[in-house]
Amino acid sequence: MVVLSAEQVRAWDNFTMENEPIAPIDLMERAAEKCVGWLESNHLLQQQQFYIFCGKGNNGGDGLAIARLLHEKQRPVDVFILEFGHLGTQDFQQNLQRLHILPVNIHFLQPGAPLPDIPEEIIIIDALLGTGLNRPAEGRMAELISLLNGSSNSVISIDMPSGMFTDASTLPGVCVKASVTLSFQCYKTALLLAENAPYFGQVAILDIGLSPHFIQAIQPMYEMVDQAIAASILKPRAAFSHKGIFGHALLLAGSHGKMGAAILAARACLSAGAGLLTSMVPETGLPIIQSSVPEAMAIVQGTDIQEGKVPDLSPYRSIGCGPGIGTNVSTASLLEDIIRQYKQPMVWDADALNLLSYNPGWWSSLPPFSILTPHPKEFDRLTGPHTSDFSRLQKAVELAKKHQHIIILKGHRSFIAMPGGRAWFNFSGNASMAKGGSGDALTGMLTGLLARGYAPEQAALLGVYVHGLAGELASLQKGMESVLASDIIQHIGNAFVQLQSIKNR
Repeated sequence: MVVLSAEQVRAWDNFTMENEPIAPIDLMERAAEKCVGWLESNHLLQQQQFYIFCGKGNNGGDGLAIARLLHEKQRPVDVFILEFGHLGTQDFQQNLQRLHILPVNIHFLQPGAPLPDIPEEIIIIDALLGTGLNRPAEGRMAELISLLNGSSNSVISIDMPSGMFTDASTLPGVCVKASVTLSFQCYKTALLLAENAPYFGQVAILDIGLSPHFIQAIQPMYEMVDQAIAASILKPRAAFSHKGIFGHALLLAGSHGKMGAAILAARACLSAGAGLLTSMVPETGLPIIQSSVPEAMAIVQGTDIQEGKVPDLSPYRSIGCGPGIGTNVSTASLLEDIIRQYKQPMVWDADALNLLSYNPGWWSSLPPFSILTPHPKEFDRLTGPHTSDFSRLQKAVELAKKHQHIIILKGHRSFIAMPGGRAWFNFSGNASMAKGGSGDALTGMLTGLLARGYAPEQAALLGVYVHGLAGELASLQKGMESVLASDIIQHIGNAFVQLQSIKNR
């Protein structure tokens, strides 16, 4: 699946109408039928009354068509059209004409007239603005949106919550707070970002039959890592393999009081399939790592923190740095020496990223195609503060291209920016993973996949997806509240099994 801009979605509509061919009013009818079908399949038609609020653009035309179809299913419907003293679009007017001949209550909300009272049992359908928004909602529109938000009713937005920009930050503008957003054909960027989550609610993407040939001819704004893509990356393990084939990984992780991070990263690295693992730990952590992860070797680097002379790095196919290492000056010196000596892609997370933010000159020494995995606060330390999630996406793409690294901006829909300019949203994982240690597990997994010989881009896409899928599987067993990072690691194998079964179909 792809993520398109509002302009690309409009172009897709036009391409379909020209090449199917299909008239605009009939494509609108198809979209309305899909919306009513969703309402019916989700058992929202029984004994329900609907208030449909329409603007006078094509989103409002969708709302009018939905009203007519609901009436045909004998559902009581009231339509409220926000008036601005001009005609609507051609398709809006045609659907209004079709509705006028039916016994459906149509209310024109004239300027200055009171807005309607909304009974508690009513389901609201928001068809005011859709993806056509080109400026913040204001005046009478903002007043109506505030009315809808002030009610306790369920709100279903069509295509986009009214007031929400598709390709830019809506904040601090006024926006409908939808319970459900029924969007068409593909995700839009705004429906994937945390800052908009209080407004779009549950998202359902409805296939309205737009031509697949359009997607094959364009470069989408972003792409999505789904099960099929992750399965296609997966490499089988040959029957006559040995541990050397799957690489030797090195993890620079842990310090006094933070050895848990090193343990989680080590277990995840081995669970991702690395043939050999050495954990670089301070002396205080040596008995902990050896007893907790007996499958890993260990080398001592410092007493309570990571410091000292860099060991021989030639045996290692990949190096992961950061979980629990702290930001001591001596640790920074060790890390700087490592990136000056090691020339293969690395994985940097947590305190390694914090140290990079304090030492921006390191960017030029970090090996190309290294994988950086900041959460939003770590990302802001690297780049400066951001006012919105949109600006973080843009900056991540810019940084990846400028420095030729892979930037994984972690979150519910983790964003993966590639050095060549392509970028992906990940579609696995859930809120059970919002707990300390989850990122340490991802660092270990990515390091293990690099050690196995996956290209950095493959390791990033596969690692993030499998990490999220393992979290989903853990939550099925443990419940959303009780999943620990160690539970995620225990389900990495199950996630690989599931992907392999898909690949074998």
